[in-house]
Amino acid sequence: MTPSRWLLLLLLAFPLEAQVRLKANIERITKSVNAQWGIYIKCLETGEEIMLDADRQMDTMSVIKIPLMAEAFRQIEQGKFKLEDRITLKDEDKRPGTGVMRSLDPGATFSIRDLLTLMTIVSDNTATDLLFAKVGGTEPVTKFMHDESFSTIQATGPASRWFAALRAAPSAAEFHRESKTPFGLASPHDIGRLLEKIATGKMVSKQASDEMLRIMRAQVYSSRLPRYASGFRIPHKTGDFLPYIGNDAGIFESEKRNVIVVVFTAKHYGMGPYLEDAIGRIGELVANYFGN
Repeated sequence: MTPSRWLLLLLLAFPLEAQVRLKANIERITKSVNAQWGIYIKCLETGEEIMLDADRQMDTMSVIKIPLMAEAFRQIEQGKFKLEDRITLKDEDKRPGTGVMRSLDPGATFSIRDLLTLMTIVSDNTATDLLFAKVGGTEPVTKFMHDESFSTIQATGPASRWFAALRAAPSAAEFHRESKTPFGLASPHDIGRLLEKIATGKMVSKQASDEMLRIMRAQVYSSRLPRYASGFRIPHKTGDFLPYIGNDAGIFESEKRNVIVVVFTAKHYGMGPYLEDAIGRIGELVANYFGN
């Protein structure tokens, strides 16, 4: 074999070898934290993929709000309602957990765009249930996802259902161990494929995809995937029931690369900050690898 042929083979093998190292380093991080992990990574420009139990259906927690947002935009495209339509907040609409709307006086009005933004960037549960009501419940969300071939994605119920089940449980830990009432269900792979359609302008429409990205870029929570990452803008959506679940799903965007990263966890009974730090270290590895 000629020297030039050897050089070509070495050049072709190097990216694969580097990708193997990246996967091994990610696995090393997951093994340092006692939890169940599901991870999906894909660079849209190179096609490189890393999957660690990525086809396992897991509890999405608030990451299910991405499919809900997509369904809302689908119905907007169909003319069922508009981003500018307004909804008046009532006391009975308020939901516990994350968000700001539960702290506001009844009578305040919000546009659909406001609700989508609050649901995404501060994970507002009141906005979430108002949007579920607007699109006709959880069934249209699940049907849309299945129609798009995301077979593992399932909107299991409004936030009110989850909080009612949690209140009825003996303890938060027991509630999680039983796993009878997930906030939402999906595999990291299917959420990653959904994000790819949004990133490439193919989810509902180019205009709708761009608007979804615009909303996700304003994400307030940065303690997971963006924590140690540099050189990328990261539109993303978190989902959590700490310390048991800490999820994050987003797109690492730069001029040269767009990388889908979805990290799901479960069955973590240690300190929540340790889990978040591990997810941040995975984000750092991804940014360093694809930023070079």
